[in-house]
Amino acid sequence: MADNDLTDPIQARAQDCAAAIGALFSGVFDTLQRWRSLVEASTAWGAGDIDPAVYAMVEPELTAADPRLIGAGFVAAPGVVRGGGLHFAWWLGPLEDNPILGTTTEPSRLDLASREYADYLRDLSALEWYRVPETTGARHITGPYVDHLCTCDYILTLTVPVNVGGSMAGVVGADLLVRRLERDALPLMRAVGAPSVLVSAAGRVVVSTDPALPVGTLVAPDAAPDAAPDAGPAAGGVIACPGTDLNIRMRIDR
Repeated sequence: MADNDLTDPIQARAQDCAAAIGALFSGVFDTLQRWRSLVEASTAWGAGDIDPAVYAMVEPELTAADPRLIGAGFVAAPGVVRGGGLHFAWWLGPLEDNPILGTTTEPSRLDLASREYADYLRDLSALEWYRVPETTGARHITGPYVDHLCTCDYILTLTVPVNVGGSMAGVVGADLLVRRLERDALPLMRAVGAPSVLVSAAGRVVVSTDPALPVGTLVAPDAAPDAAPDAGPAAGGVIACPGTDLNIRMRIDR
């Protein structure tokens, strides 16, 4: 905790909230770890075509009833798959009134050739969701950020490194729509009983019950939400969500 003045009931509810959100993300990472094992063990590497195997593993998650994932797949390191170039085995789940793809009822393959503005993807080392797992060898949460490539909405990208033959062969990953995450997180955060925000390691607001701190707002490291105008003095607290680099930050008006 950042401030021991938080009352015990609020602290207890905040701990429960952080634990529940941590469990939600741990569930997604468990799925990614399973996919990682499947990709690493796939015999499709020898044939040079990993795509059918990747689609078979992500399709059930993307087409599940009320799915949490809006996109998922495998991004290969340069030179690993076919032809030596950039290779995205990535699919988007069914979409409603998407600005790029319209309304779809089945998963759609990400087609980089049709995206004239996708040149920034040519340098994977410049992309956080790839660079951090490559550097650390660990899983990572990137965002929230606006996905201009596919969803045109705020997303989080979760990635886990894939290793083949002793070196990193790419990442398996999944995209979560922030507005879908809100449906799970907001009831938990409202139950805390104090204005609360879910914040990324980079200090970006992911989900908020404070109208003064919308999604994407950059907040100071380890700071609680700013007091509302004329709210008087406030205490704050910061509680980590287990298994993630996210945290819950609260404001207690006095």
